[in-house]
Amino acid sequence: MSSIDGLPPLREVIARHDLRAKKQLGQNFLLDLNLTAKIARQAGDLTQCDVLEIGPGPGGLTRGLLAEGARHVLAIEKDARALPALAEIAAAYPGRLTVINDDALKIDPLAHLTPPIRIAANLPYNIGTELLIRWLTPPDWPPFWESLTLMFQKEVAERITARPGSKAYGRLALLAQWRAEARIVMTLPPEAFVPAPKVHSAVVQMTALPEPRFPANPAILSQVTAAAFNQRRKMLRAALRGLHPRIEDLLELAGIAPTSRAEEIDLERFCALARILEHMARAGK
Repeated sequence: MSSIDGLPPLREVIARHDLRAKKQLGQNFLLDLNLTAKIARQAGDLTQCDVLEIGPGPGGLTRGLLAEGARHVLAIEKDARALPALAEIAAAYPGRLTVINDDALKIDPLAHLTPPIRIAANLPYNIGTELLIRWLTPPDWPPFWESLTLMFQKEVAERITARPGSKAYGRLALLAQWRAEARIVMTLPPEAFVPAPKVHSAVVQMTALPEPRFPANPAILSQVTAAAFNQRRKMLRAALRGLHPRIEDLLELAGIAPTSRAEEIDLERFCALARILEHMARAGK
């Protein structure tokens, strides 16, 4: 597909605006408009939604989102070289695309968006995980977004969707799955991108749950999982020793064998342990 909207093919756009990808910005451009349209469709019905896009580059996914009917797209792009190409897209979709030239880590998108809001992005590799963690750990839940449709390195996508017992299972899986449904919906080979990265990529779809899957204090759950997975080769009675002097007893109360290792424990039991630790702290025990 060379065009979905009367605009030039992306290779032509990149050549005309000299938009060679910069490694220091984590850029890998996806030029096939068939693929960008398919990613946009994974975000669901966008006709009644505002969409936040991070790192649009020459605008392949931006065009897909708008062609799929997004009510409004807010595109945050750090690289000023991409602004003329994005301005051409804005002109083709009057009033439906706002572009901000700034660092996505510094911008409050809510000042420019109207709910319901979805996030869809081919995230720059160098800030993708940090942005995801921010979106999954707001002060209040539910978050401002309904869903996330995000491109990551395949290894990161597998960490987000991993299950207990797998090598990829860790804090990122627990964080994502505690408050959202997460699944891999597409995989892409390196040659789909310019320049081709050294790894495969994958699109993860996450839908926010109305409330966390199991009750737990976010700060305590974070503390427990950090201690557990920072020493994942150790038995939990050793890895969590610093959290409470009677940690073996508390592990058993949570249904966890003290000799277990972190990758063996599911989300429900980590949440149970977090609740027990909170209760003990409140009781001064």
